[in-house]
Amino acid sequence: MTDHPVLSDPLRNKGTAFTPEERAALGLVGVLPEAVETLDQQVEREYHAFRSRASALDQHLMLRGLQDRNEVLFYRLVADHLAEMLPIIYTPTVADACREFSHTYQRTRGLFLSYPARDRLREALGNRPRADVDVVVVTDGERILGIGDQGIGGMGIPIGKLSLYTAVGGIDPARTLPIVLDVGTNDEARLADPAYLGWRHRRITGEDYHRFIDDVVRAVQAELPGVLLQWEDFAIDHAQPILAAFRDRMLTFNDDIQGTAAVVLATVLSACRATGTGIGDQRVTLLGAGSAAIGVAGYLHAAMEEDGLSPEQAAARIALVDVDGLLHSGRTDLSPTQRRFARSAADAQEWQPTSGRRADLASVVEGFRPTVLIGLSTAGGAFTEPIVRAMAGHVERPVILPLSNPSSRSEADPHDLMAWTEGRALVATGSPYPPVGFEHSTVPISQCNNAFIFPAMGLGVVAARASRVSDTMFVAAAGALADIAGDAARVSGGGLLPPVDRLAAIAPEIALAVAERAVAEGLAPRRSREELRTRIDEVRWHPAYQAPTR
Repeated sequence: MTDHPVLSDPLRNKGTAFTPEERAALGLVGVLPEAVETLDQQVEREYHAFRSRASALDQHLMLRGLQDRNEVLFYRLVADHLAEMLPIIYTPTVADACREFSHTYQRTRGLFLSYPARDRLREALGNRPRADVDVVVVTDGERILGIGDQGIGGMGIPIGKLSLYTAVGGIDPARTLPIVLDVGTNDEARLADPAYLGWRHRRITGEDYHRFIDDVVRAVQAELPGVLLQWEDFAIDHAQPILAAFRDRMLTFNDDIQGTAAVVLATVLSACRATGTGIGDQRVTLLGAGSAAIGVAGYLHAAMEEDGLSPEQAAARIALVDVDGLLHSGRTDLSPTQRRFARSAADAQEWQPTSGRRADLASVVEGFRPTVLIGLSTAGGAFTEPIVRAMAGHVERPVILPLSNPSSRSEADPHDLMAWTEGRALVATGSPYPPVGFEHSTVPISQCNNAFIFPAMGLGVVAARASRVSDTMFVAAAGALADIAGDAARVSGGGLLPPVDRLAAIAPEIALAVAERAVAEGLAPRRSREELRTRIDEVRWHPAYQAPTR
């Protein structure tokens, strides 16, 4: 009897691409079909299998199975069909995969750090599949996209994110590690589901929760010093405090807050260039006041200051609205981070539709007269026809960004936005949408996807050997993306951002901007621009078969 460990290792397995000589050396004679395929032939076969699947979730599960068997083939397939497969391996399809995680679980990937085993965190991290790790993505599964608490089903998010770190940023998949923190779930359906694989307990809260996060971070720092740790899909009550607690102590960032803010800033900067205006000329209304919206408001505020406005002038050009109406100083339910962007009580009174009623989105659009409307609320259809028409009545080229995921939670459909604004709106969305035909032209709808930012951020940080991740590094990434978007629009007449099939091609330029900023701030060893460019090229992984080892 012969064991065949190479076939069980997705990073070394070539499947039918093993040559006759390799099969003889590895004891694979008779174990594989007679045909020897090239990687190109394998990709063609797997693509046919992908297209034959009946649903997006089936396609997602097929790709996950392929990733667990043969990572080179998986990433080459994704690279060849990135625009088609991005919404399958990540949003919006990953939301369904998270819902069905316990029902479709087949093979482990990553680590499950559970509260009941909190005294064995170092042991659990020591059981990771490979010693050297560059990037960790971690979630506690509480606020998954727009679908809420998924418990350990949230593991689909770190797996999907890290797939994009590799497919777009070129981070070596052998040096990535997805982690889910199993701290219970408050979702009744999961607690009652006999197939649920997580800890059947309501979520821990308060001091117990924060002590567990501290313990996890200490264990990560001890086992993986210098690793980049990305926080993903934590609830607003936890996301901001966790980031504030650790951003100056380790190499870390929160993509929901900082990555989202950077890609939205890039989109708004691109829109400014399209309209011949400055960021300081904009009046921005955000629907939503969670961690993502607060992050976006912060980056827009910083950009307006950079454009010459005082902090007070910049704040006067931003208004946030949540389910309870305008954020204003008279409200007692605001967090400290939300209160930073609260309007005056006088504004709330002036903009309320009638006496005694709160200032809602419709009345804020009427009174504040925004030039930019951003949706981060997960309130599907919230940008109604009257609201959009009111906005379009006071600005020639309204910038409207319905960014909530999945598409069922999008604040508006681009087709409606173009119809309601007579084709004048500049639109980008969170989920992918096809181009919109209007009159005699076709308008591309850019996807305002964090994948433009976080894989390049990881690449820049790893290549530069940065010690921290700063907000100005994200702003540098946003500026680089806006520059690239402007070039692409001039060449192709395209949308506000480049098409997603160019994600991998533009990642090195964004990574270079990140690396240069890290060096300039003293957060990375001193290197010239050309040295950084060489480092980026050196650390990028490409999906190609290597000579096998036993």
